[in-house]
Amino acid sequence: MNQNRTPLFDAVKKYIDDDVIPFHVPGHKQGRGIRELVEYMGEKALRMDVNGMEDLDFAGSPTGVIMEAQRLMASVFGAENAYFLVNGTTSGVQAMILSACDPGSRVIIPRNAHRSTIGGIILSGAMPVYVCPEINQELGITMGVAPESIRKAVKKNPHAKAVFVINPTYYGITSDIKSIVRTAHMHDMAVLADEAHGAHMMFHDDFPLTAMEVGADMSAASIHKTAGSLTQSSVLLSRGALIPQDRIQHSLGLTFTSSASYLLMCSLDVARKQLATRGAEMLEQTLGLARWAREEINRIPGFYAFGHELAGQAGCFDFDETKLGVNVRNTGYTGYQMEAMLREKFNIQVEMSDLFNILAVISIGDREEDIAALINALKQLSPGRNEKAQSRELVIPENPEMIVTPRDAFYNEKKTVRLEDSAGEIAGEMVMAYPPGIPVICLGERITGDVIDYIKLLKEQRCELQGTFDPKVDYIRVLGSQPPGGEGTVHLLPIQ
Repeated sequence: MNQNRTPLFDAVKKYIDDDVIPFHVPGHKQGRGIRELVEYMGEKALRMDVNGMEDLDFAGSPTGVIMEAQRLMASVFGAENAYFLVNGTTSGVQAMILSACDPGSRVIIPRNAHRSTIGGIILSGAMPVYVCPEINQELGITMGVAPESIRKAVKKNPHAKAVFVINPTYYGITSDIKSIVRTAHMHDMAVLADEAHGAHMMFHDDFPLTAMEVGADMSAASIHKTAGSLTQSSVLLSRGALIPQDRIQHSLGLTFTSSASYLLMCSLDVARKQLATRGAEMLEQTLGLARWAREEINRIPGFYAFGHELAGQAGCFDFDETKLGVNVRNTGYTGYQMEAMLREKFNIQVEMSDLFNILAVISIGDREEDIAALINALKQLSPGRNEKAQSRELVIPENPEMIVTPRDAFYNEKKTVRLEDSAGEIAGEMVMAYPPGIPVICLGERITGDVIDYIKLLKEQRCELQGTFDPKVDYIRVLGSQPPGGEGTVHLLPIQ
């Protein structure tokens, strides 16, 4: 296909050039109704903020320029079908699970999957089978899942509908996705890939393999994160006959907006063209910057910018070098403190931090002077407090017993109890810990004394805890009582 074309973007530009008189939404009418925003953003951006019509196509059921743009997107990613997403990869992950799973069916997922995965499980009524990823204790991060762990889960759950994988993780780690696809397909299970952080990997040979390259059934990729489009714009990809296309379309229709942003969709169209025509060249420069940054940072006392040397370790089959993870354990500072100092003293904002690391995402938009600024800032922050950071090894409790499905737990009545009094209760919310990025407890699981002790340890080490109503996690929501047979009755899972 001619990847130099941008059918949707061209149609929107023509609409603007034709100077159409708009008696349609949005109500700001090409920016005239919100002048302050026009003065800051520019008139063109507001004039591009249009709505579905015949010449611009309809995002919910495209037959014109949006369909053409999606076909070009599918082609460049090696997929059979592509669907533009304007609610981020979160909506793609949820659509994948809705498409592959029925209420009560099982889906095998890594324990460190994004919280959107739990949202998809709640919406679909599926039952998760959690597989623990490997842990790198030195770095304090989760790695990928071992193929053997997937094989064991598949053997134990032969009627599962799908296997869910992360490719790559936030920190750039990839599992042996090719082996995982082979195992799943041998058992007629679909493979669903969260590639939120891997949209760029298809376009340079030095990156790990993508889901579509190894024959996965569906993938959701954040074009905005690493491939140039505007924030919140992503793509859902599919191939093969294991999940029917009409099922995917119906699943998308449950949550997809009827007023999709043409700004976001045009950015997908243009980003795809750029990737297809200049992606290899641009990513070669990006990799050069990332490699130079690692080399320079690893010369600074106290810092370790980890990279491709992790490949071959447990849970790391390959590595995406554009994820510049820097371990700061030996500086005397936590990753949280390092992130704050970089922003306050040097006006540098990293992507994220945890107890032991900071993460900078190097992408096609970075410049040499920006990388130099980060390197020089870290030089000035070394050697920190001239002491090693004292931290205990993360001994994660075994997966708690799931008593009710996440969907039942979500809809069931809740009550709030003190954390120390919650042993024996069924969790009504999730507690996620960074590091290492694995839920300590998930919806519907039995809270144990070990879980409580682990959460207390994480709090002592000032780890970031997410997912709870109480940000301090002094209290936790658990399932309340329900009358037998009443609305929201908890359905206990069968003992296995």
